Amino acid sequence: MNRLKNLVVGVLILCGVMCGCESDEGGKERVVEVEAGRDSVEVPEFSNDSAYIYIERQVAFGPRVPNSVEHDNCGEWLADELRRHGADVIVQKGKSKAFDGKILELSNIVGQYNLDSKNRIMLYAHWDTRPFADKDIIRINEPIDGANDGGSGVGVLLEIARQLGDKAPNVGVDIVFFDGEDYGAPEGTPSTSTSYLEWCLGSQLWAKQPHRYGYRARFGILLDMVGAKDAVFNREGTSMRYAPSVVRKVWSRAEKLGYGRWFQNRETPATIDDNLFVSELGGVPSVNIVDYRMNVIPMGYGPFHHTHADNMDVIDRSTLEAVGKTVLSIVYSE
Repeated sequence: MNRLKNLVVGVLILCGVMCGCESDEGGKERVVEVEAGRDSVEVPEFSNDSAYIYIERQVAFGPRVPNSVEHDNCGEWLADELRRHGADVIVQKGKSKAFDGKILELSNIVGQYNLDSKNRIMLYAHWDTRPFADKDIIRINEPIDGANDGGSGVGVLLEIARQLGDKAPNVGVDIVFFDGEDYGAPEGTPSTSTSYLEWCLGSQLWAKQPHRYGYRARFGILLDMVGAKDAVFNREGTSMRYAPSVVRKVWSRAEKLGYGRWFQNRETPATIDDNLFVSELGGVPSVNIVDYRMNVIPMGYGPFHHTHADNMDVIDRSTLEAVGKTVLSIVYSE
């Protein structure tokens, strides 16, 4: 996840929901949601244990920094996992110049479900990790594990991919793992008017040339730093600029599912993240579910952000569940 910038950037609220669990013939739990005035909608049961293991597997590769063996090995595994769960996979490769002039070999990994449907939803996260611990006081020049910042969003989406493979939704779904999101200049580096372009390199590549010609999606949901204990998902400013109705849809659903503790209603400053480029340049209005804490001093992404403390110790299964079940509910209700 990139640093906060003080930059100003340029469906339907869902009815009441009641949730319950039933067992299908195979004994597997499923959630049935009933919306007022509509037939019941069957939503697969999100497994927070599975999502946790997916994060653990990513961390085991080592830091996923572009141009590294660990990065490439993890990327191959991510594509294989999406295929294993029934996705039609495209690996979009490209080159991008980093803030320090280094040419990065990037891979955006796309898993497509229900290709025949023109009614599509885009779910995405970044899979790369920070190349240095610029907010730490030790080993500052070493890359971080990125269990939360990078690993958590991908872990939740891999578990969602597993469910999509078992039970096809009515809509088309594209799961995208963006590369090169977290390669911006170190904390404290003097910024320029174009410094925000140093971040989110993979989504910028995608926005200029999506994985399919003429690609359109009704809306998108970005998952960034969605696994930490005591996470708070306030209404992120860039999301409110480009997709306020989608914010209301997602946050309202989370509240009705009982996850209001995590999904709160203060509006954060606008941030530079993948949803900016997907919304503004890619034409897919998107919300960012991101842990940004406004009830602490200093406000921000938590004390482990861009430090070596961003490891498996910060990951909390209940947070993963709150995000995963909310997103699954949105997908299967469309």
